[in-house]
Amino acid sequence: MTILRRRTGPRTLRGRLALVAVFAAALVVLALTVAFNGVVRQRLQQQADDHLRTRAAAVAATVDTTGTSARVVEVPHDDLLDTDVWIYAGSQRIEAPPAAVDGPLARAADALAAGGGSRCVTLDGDEPIRLCTQPVPGPGLSRAAVVTALGLAPYRSSADTVLHSSLTLDAAMLACTYVLTRLAVGRALRPVQTMTDQATTWSAPAADGRFGHSTRPAELARLGASLDALLDRIRAGLRHEQQLTRELSHELRNPLARIIAELDWWRSRPRSADETELACAAIADAAQSMRTICDTLLDDACGAATVLPGTAEILPALLRLVDRSSAPGMIEVTVMDQGLTTGVPAALLERTVSPLLDNALRYAHSSVWIVARRQEGSVVVEVTDDGPGVPPSFTPDLFRPGRRAEPGDGHSGAGLGLPLAQRLARSADGDVTHDEHLSPGTRFVVTLPAG
Repeated sequence: MTILRRRTGPRTLRGRLALVAVFAAALVVLALTVAFNGVVRQRLQQQADDHLRTRAAAVAATVDTTGTSARVVEVPHDDLLDTDVWIYAGSQRIEAPPAAVDGPLARAADALAAGGGSRCVTLDGDEPIRLCTQPVPGPGLSRAAVVTALGLAPYRSSADTVLHSSLTLDAAMLACTYVLTRLAVGRALRPVQTMTDQATTWSAPAADGRFGHSTRPAELARLGASLDALLDRIRAGLRHEQQLTRELSHELRNPLARIIAELDWWRSRPRSADETELACAAIADAAQSMRTICDTLLDDACGAATVLPGTAEILPALLRLVDRSSAPGMIEVTVMDQGLTTGVPAALLERTVSPLLDNALRYAHSSVWIVARRQEGSVVVEVTDDGPGVPPSFTPDLFRPGRRAEPGDGHSGAGLGLPLAQRLARSADGDVTHDEHLSPGTRFVVTLPAG
């Protein structure tokens, strides 16, 4: 039974709202129809009673009550007036219709006359009949009454006709209500269909459409604003995920290249046990570096980098970076430190300086200098090379992800290292800046809290 209801019920919002409107209208129309037909039937019965009392008053004018006994004064051509009329002197019937001398109708007239007063009753049967009694006033002591009868068939027929007409009109009104409601709801839901089509079009990650750009009703405008905010959060999450993926790929490239180089060197010819142990140690160190990179970037992506406790000695961390780097043989790397300690974990320090060192080794002609010094309660690490330097026109875009000064310069890179270094440094209340005054060459300055 439940399955049948689900199948036969409307599946669209327009159909459901139309049915709700028809149901509500049906309740209102039914109540109005019942009340209207009740008033009509009561009014028709009142008209019948008024007709009976008028006839009774006319007949009462022919009754003489001045004597000791009431009598009927004969009036010429009163046959129509005497139709369905009973006249009583006290409880004695002194005149009655010839066709109703005895029977249910006569007994009902007798009961009305005996009861006295002015009353009306309905005698139900094959043909309903209405009877009314009217006392005859007079100066005498005799008491008289007139009872008149009237068939209610024409009145009942009129009431039935009104009822059938009302039901027909109600059905037409409900049908019109259903059609007009569907049309009105369909028109009202056009903006929703438009928003649905727009959402389908904007399902691509690169889409940047907004619902709030179109004029809509206030309710849909608020819905569009909420959906726009949701789209912004979703797209921000997608961009953050894409950025994290690119940064992981960028940072894991060097350790992975080191592992591949060690394996190729180990398989190129038979190695001694000591050489094999050294190769395994190098591979293990590169794998540990990859793990550290993943942990650092994931912690930063989750917002945990700012709460990671720890300090690190700068010189050992810089020397590890130099040892792991794939520096060309003609490039000399010089590390200078004053035994300083920084207030960030060693992994975060390495991940911040590593892109700067890779960038310096990529563009240096012969020398790279890494200098750590103290400055006003902070620790500064400068990475300098004697390369061509940063073009002045590219300086504003230096730390924008995915931007390179000369993409076709023959050097590998995705333009992600410098933005990553700056973001990691800022997550630890530090910063990475470019020294524009050095020329030729390039200098990046890392500022971190002192340990």
